[in-house]
This record gives sequence, C-alpha cells and structure tokens, in this order.
Amino acid sequence: MSTLFHSIKEDHEEMYEYHDQYKRARERGDVEAQARWARQLTWEIARHAVGEEIVVYPLMEKHLGDKGQELADHDRQEHQHVKQYLYQLESLQPGSDEYDCLITTIMDSLHHHNDDEEIKDLPLLEPAIGEQASKEAALSFKKTKKLVPTRAHPSIPNKPPFETLLGLLEAPIDKVKDWFASFPTEEEMKEAKEELKHRDHDAAAGR
Repeated sequence: MSTLFHSIKEDHEEMYEYHDQYKRARERGDVEAQARWARQLTWEIARHAVGEEIVVYPLMEKHLGDKGQELADHDRQEHQHVKQYLYQLESLQPGSDEYDCLITTIMDSLHHHNDDEEIKDLPLLEPAIGEQASKEAALSFKKTKKLVPTRAHPSIPNKPPFETLLGLLEAPIDKVKDWFASFPTEEEMKEAKEELKHRDHDAAAGR
C-alpha cells in the first residue's frame, strides 16, 4: 500500500506527463489531440486539488499545529488561483494561443505548488502521523478523488464539510459532461502510462 507522499507524487507525475503529451500535440498542430490531453490534464488537476483539500490539508492542520495551519492556508490559496484558471480555460478554444498561454500559466503555478508539497508539507506531515496513518490517508485520498467534481468550481468552499457536501452535488453534473468530452484514446493512455514508469521529477532541483 502506498504512503501519502507516494500517492501525491504519483499524481504530480501524471500531471506533468499529460502536459508533455499536450505540448507534443501542440508542436505537431494536432488541435484534437491538444483538446484530449488538456481535458485529461484538467480532469486530474481538479480531482487532485479537492482530494487534498478534503483529506490532506485537514491532517496538516490537526498534526502540525500553527505551522500546519499556515501551510494549509497557503496551499488552499494557491489551489484557488489554479481553480480560477481552470474555470477560465473552459471558455477558451483548444488550439488557440490564449488557451495555450493559460495552460502554461496553470502548469507554472502547479510546478511551484507541487514542489512545495513534496519538499515542505509532506516531509513534515508523514513523520507526525506515522507510516500506517500515512497509508490510510493515501487510501482515503484515492477514494475521495473518485467522488469529487472533475471540473473546477472556484465558488465552492475549499474546506470540509461544505466542500464535501457541495462537491458531491456538482460531481454527477461534471461526470455527465465528461461523457460528452473527448479524452485520450486507450492507445494514447497506454503510451503515456508506459512513459510514466520512467518519470521522476526532482522537486528539489533548482531550489
């Protein structure tokens, strides 16, 4: 069973992989592939963010005292900016310069945010809760991601219990929208998953 750190880092690596796939589609001028990979990327970001807000940040507040509160508040603020960007992205056309610029802005924000989680937040949290609790939190995080909205909703509160309740109301609507959206094909995802086996972003590089 994975620890919380490994579950969070695994998600981060997936984001970077999907963004790389999007950039390759952009380079070859394949607008449909850009749209598919952007949808996969934003789908992952939206679920990941809410999963952290419901499962991870409350643990930081509970076990790390004032420092945990400070880190969680900072992380929620950064999530809110990304949610606003994701919401704006819905109104733009894949393939356009505006769309690509906003994708870049989102990923620049996330790289910094994700690195902070891997360097600062989780190395503080995991020793405080212990290995077994970390594994239980990882399982809860993964389960929560299956239930939360798959699109950004900046107006929804970013703390439980209200985020949990309102998110459960929005999630079915998002999932209906997903039925009509274009995601990467099975073959494209297979290729991406193979590349993921060899990814290992060094969060501390350049710090």
